[in-house]
Amino acid sequence: MSVIEVRNLRKSYGSTHAVAGVDLEIAQGEIFALLGPNGAGKTTTVEILEGFRERDSGDVRVLGFDPQVQGQNAREFRDRIGIVLQSTSDAGDLTVAETLHHFTGYYSKPRDADEVIAAVGLSEKKDALIRSLSGGQRRRLDVGLGIIGSPELLFLDEPTTGFDPEARRAFWTLIRELRDGGTTILLTTHYLDEAEALADRVAVINRGVILEISDPAHLGGRSTSLARVQWESSGQMREEMTAQPTAVVTRLTSEFGGEIPKLSVSRKTLEDIYLEMIGHSEGDSQ
Repeated sequence: MSVIEVRNLRKSYGSTHAVAGVDLEIAQGEIFALLGPNGAGKTTTVEILEGFRERDSGDVRVLGFDPQVQGQNAREFRDRIGIVLQSTSDAGDLTVAETLHHFTGYYSKPRDADEVIAAVGLSEKKDALIRSLSGGQRRRLDVGLGIIGSPELLFLDEPTTGFDPEARRAFWTLIRELRDGGTTILLTTHYLDEAEALADRVAVINRGVILEISDPAHLGGRSTSLARVQWESSGQMREEMTAQPTAVVTRLTSEFGGEIPKLSVSRKTLEDIYLEMIGHSEGDSQ
């Protein structure tokens, strides 16, 4: 079942086409990553899906709603989504527990605040003031606020910006647990390793246009790209591009009579493919 359906979405600012005919479909229970350079149209697209920005044209359905709805339908729509913005500012003089308990009053079917505190790994900080939290702890609180309403759909905007490696890995575990619990997640990120680690599918957008949608392993023909085999011979590094790396390694093993000096076999990374797709340039849209 589709949670998000977008057909021919368009949004312009004067002569600048921020979103130029985007088609998108996101299934229930998947983590979907939207990738693109600064100004590619990611933020505009996501804000339209969240109902914070009006589109010029196109058909958009999020959980069966048009996110531009008003009145009672808008309240029902807000009750079913969660949003974690790239940066937030809340009352620093409240504790973690006070903040989450307060936000339960905004939703018809809130999760238990103490359970959410435990789920985001803040049990030891539940009585700490928000202003005393580290960046990673603050980001976990942001996620707690995003999921406190038991959302069916969670929007995550650059969720791990500023995290140290350990905090990022812990956050990834939390996101997977949310997905395994049935939450659909739309993620925007500049970290290609994050998209590869988390996303069931990714879409690359540039200059307001979706270039490709695929799972990370197959994006841009990545799974069938030539492998690079490198080794050392006579004191010099040599390499060969091949569709059959095993055959090359077998041949080299025979030639060297055993261990191949400084052998490495690699294919294009997701970052390599991504940079090829966007042309190593920034988009012109917003």
